[in-house]
Amino acid sequence: MVNISDLKSQILFHSLTDNELEVIAERIREESVPQGKTIFKEGDPTVGIYLIKSGKVEITKVTPDGWKQTLAVLTDGRFFGELSVVEDKKFHGANATAIENTELYLIKTEDFKFLEDNHPGTMYKIMKTIARVASKNVHEMNDKLVKVLISY
Repeated sequence: MVNISDLKSQILFHSLTDNELEVIAERIREESVPQGKTIFKEGDPTVGIYLIKSGKVEITKVTPDGWKQTLAVLTDGRFFGELSVVEDKKFHGANATAIENTELYLIKTEDFKFLEDNHPGTMYKIMKTIARVASKNVHEMNDKLVKVLISY
């Protein structure tokens, strides 16, 4: 079982109590991913939400004309894959690659749904965090878009 003190450093779990973290610790899995290895590709089946314990992950998409576009570079404490799970998508809409040796936590989709059904208070806190991070990301993307438009 994962140590709950390690889970406390995860952004997704900042608002959770020790008891709530214990429930998650029973269902979470750890994975090691070497530098350069693909975690998932666009179109791969959705497995769950990944949280970065240590390392660095690049999220990319390939444009219709074949260019790789970096959407984000994520480090310790950040999470990814949540949109596919929250939106109930069966397949990932982007690529995730370890750009350093990376240690991950994985909450499988079925465990996420277990939490939804059996621990709604915990799930409310997690979803609120996902919404806050998504909102922050949208604001940052809007700022970048405005800068690009102004530079023309």
